[in-house]
Amino acid sequence: MTKKESFVANRLKSVGYAFKGAMLLLKNEASIKIQFVIALLVTALGFFFHISSTEWIIQLLAIGLVMSTEGINTAIEEMANFIHPEHHSKIGLIKDIAAGAVFISSIFAIIIGLIIYLPKIF
Repeated sequence: MTKKESFVANRLKSVGYAFKGAMLLLKNEASIKIQFVIALLVTALGFFFHISSTEWIIQLLAIGLVMSTEGINTAIEEMANFIHPEHHSKIGLIKDIAAGAVFISSIFAIIIGLIIYLPKIF
């Protein structure tokens, strides 16, 4: 009979796995590297333009949404490639839909950025 791990130990392991996954994304995925650089740039802009607390919250939510959907997209692509390595129209459709989710979140993040920064620039 094995000893059951405590709730706290299980949560700490879960956080460790999540951190590992985030680091794998940043290390291996070109798209998220680009998004991370953009996130750093708009964060620097936020400090430069002294954006409000509300603008910071909205900007951080937009960054988190785009990067999270990119992570989910990557996971879907990896799972699809594992299940069906050869080209298949249904797998392609699934990948396109997942990529579309990233595209939609990115478009809205750009709109948010324009709403925040255009008035400060002009």
